[in-house]
Amino acid sequence: MARDEEGENSERGSNGSSTKISRLRTRPDPFLVACRCFGFITSVTAILCIAVNILSAVRSFRNGSDIFNGIFRCYAVLIAIFVVVAETEWGFIIKFWKVLEYWAGRGMLQIFVAVMTRAYSDHSEGRKDLALLQNIAGYLLLACGVVYVVSGILCIGVVKRARQKKEVSREQAIKDLQELERRREELEGLLIVDGA
Repeated sequence: MARDEEGENSERGSNGSSTKISRLRTRPDPFLVACRCFGFITSVTAILCIAVNILSAVRSFRNGSDIFNGIFRCYAVLIAIFVVVAETEWGFIIKFWKVLEYWAGRGMLQIFVAVMTRAYSDHSEGRKDLALLQNIAGYLLLACGVVYVVSGILCIGVVKRARQKKEVSREQAIKDLQELERRREELEGLLIVDGA
């Protein structure tokens, strides 16, 4: 009879622990979600800059009228690709270019690409559509860059990195708890088999 009570208590404890572990999984940090959304918007804007600069470079090289503008656009494409890669926060990139870890540095790079995209825009009759796209892409990326610089000055990037570390350590703690719970259930199963 005492064993039956122990078995019921262990089942209750087991279920209670499982519920506690499932309760530990709270919603994602809204601040980090907002940062990811803003990073996505910045990446899409940089991709728009890439597309506009490629179109402009192709037109410059095809007409042969302004080869220097085409070369300038190729550099703008390369740097804009670098902006997109920096937004992924890939460890390899951040490791070699520490300045991109800081939001002010990342914002300055985005502003530079926006200025390159907006510079030398052609307002002739045949290229008004391209000039409009250049303006839209340039100003959007400029706005993202300004937000990054201001946020960097306000140390928002430091807060984000601290919250990311906290989220990673919390996820690891939950995984460890789940592994311990699984192991405890295995041992309880062995004790029940040995007791019978």
